[in-house]
Amino acid sequence: MPLPESPYLSLAVTPLQISGAAHFAIHVTKAPYPGGLALHNCVWTNSLSQLWQLWQEMFFTHPLPPYPLEQTTLPDALDSNQPGGMSARLMQTLGVSLWQWLFDGSIMVSINQSRGIAIGQGHPLRLQLEIRDPMLISLPWEIMQEAPGTPAISLSQHILFSRTTSDVSALPPSRPESALKILLVQGQASDVSGTGLSNDALPMLKLEQEADLLAQVLKSSGNSGIGGSKTIPCEVRTLIQPTPIELIQALETRHYNVLFYAGHGMPGPDGGVLFVRPDMPLNGTELAQVLTRCQVKLAVFNACWGAQSDHYYRTDATMPGGKISQPMPRSSLAEVLIHHGVPAVLGMRNSITDQEALSFIQELAKALAERKPIDQAVAIARQHLLAVYKFNQQAWTLPVLYMHPEFDGELLTPIAAVTPGHTQIGAESSSSVACLRSLQDNRVWQIRGGYMTIGRSPDNDLILREEEAGASREHAMILRRESQETLDDATYFLRDVSRFGTWVSLADKGWQRVHQQEVLLLPGSQIKFGSSQNNPLEFTIFSPPEAPPFS
Repeated sequence: MPLPESPYLSLAVTPLQISGAAHFAIHVTKAPYPGGLALHNCVWTNSLSQLWQLWQEMFFTHPLPPYPLEQTTLPDALDSNQPGGMSARLMQTLGVSLWQWLFDGSIMVSINQSRGIAIGQGHPLRLQLEIRDPMLISLPWEIMQEAPGTPAISLSQHILFSRTTSDVSALPPSRPESALKILLVQGQASDVSGTGLSNDALPMLKLEQEADLLAQVLKSSGNSGIGGSKTIPCEVRTLIQPTPIELIQALETRHYNVLFYAGHGMPGPDGGVLFVRPDMPLNGTELAQVLTRCQVKLAVFNACWGAQSDHYYRTDATMPGGKISQPMPRSSLAEVLIHHGVPAVLGMRNSITDQEALSFIQELAKALAERKPIDQAVAIARQHLLAVYKFNQQAWTLPVLYMHPEFDGELLTPIAAVTPGHTQIGAESSSSVACLRSLQDNRVWQIRGGYMTIGRSPDNDLILREEEAGASREHAMILRRESQETLDDATYFLRDVSRFGTWVSLADKGWQRVHQQEVLLLPGSQIKFGSSQNNPLEFTIFSPPEAPPFS
């Protein structure tokens, strides 16, 4: 279900330059009501620092340095004599503690009011969190929960949670997207030369199995379609260890809206490094340029540390060895891509096993193929990870979603009506049959389920011939919208999504070029896809007894 009207609540956590304890300002930068722009100052506590240290010792292979605060007594909930596993109690205690630290004072009032507004409107609340202190980015904010026994914030369908950053380039105008088009890149699996890492440090990934299974999932996900009546076009292309040039050419040749990267990566100052091919690493800044230019909406990385910052060492005589590790600001792959204008990026906060990643990607692909917004699809896939790998394991906490502050989360263009007073439904009225008829050979194509895709790609409902000049692989679609008053009062619209446009005869206006826009179709309208010299097709509506045989 598209959520273009969902209210937003955006929070930013900013470190304050105050000597002594770690002081922060938490402020609401966007709220669904005028009085929601709250500000609250707080201190990062010793208790939180120690909980974070325990989390790393239990779950991380390579623990990160916490804030250098004094030791303190842990909460009673972590007493070893308490019932329940230590990992589950730590998960819950840290989750509740993070919630209470973030949503305190006026910030708690703001989120409560915002949730009430969202409930009243019948929409989920979109909550975006910006962490401006690199020391706090690695924390699992996704596990925040209001109280013991309540769902974590990233599992909720009532609050759609994502991270963000305000240091971004503006998003370009979004092109209409009617099909799920994925470029799956299988990167280096082992033996990254020149890195000093052994094969043991970079275990083999089952990349070919993952690619085959993902392609099968996507194809099966589209079969049921909207309301069970229409196949949603899904296309998957796989590149195995491409050179950077091959990757760029693939992105520029086709209008992909999703990039999946499966392989190894390492943190670095420019968004880290992806080992797409031996001796040919690609850093985040380089990848960002082509993703933004080709308008990829979602980039997903099954690579370690895609959502983690790089670290450097600074001199500190009070620390063992005389040095202390510090994270670099805005150095994670996810932050770098969002900064350059990629609408949505999903990376991993820590190492994830092949099976966990594959399980998550399967459910994410299914939800995206069902036209779920990206943040809602991630929540659904995360719920699946929790159900399979249990609450006390960190698998469900590993995916970290970043979304551009200007992005509404819609990967595919909603089919719902954009014309006031009309609503899209998934089936034809029994009183009429709409179709396109070739004026050259009288072949007829029925518009089934109120939706038809047109283009040169073989997964379209009407496949244009290669010799049709100017025709795109995904060229246009025709949408049926029903009146709210009666199902028999239907209108049809043509939406162009092509590179060169579509020519339509509009009543007494003659032939008009339609490009990247939508126009009303009337019975008898003629259409030329691509060049004005191509053969015309006629839009026609028949009563069922009069309907001709269809191609």
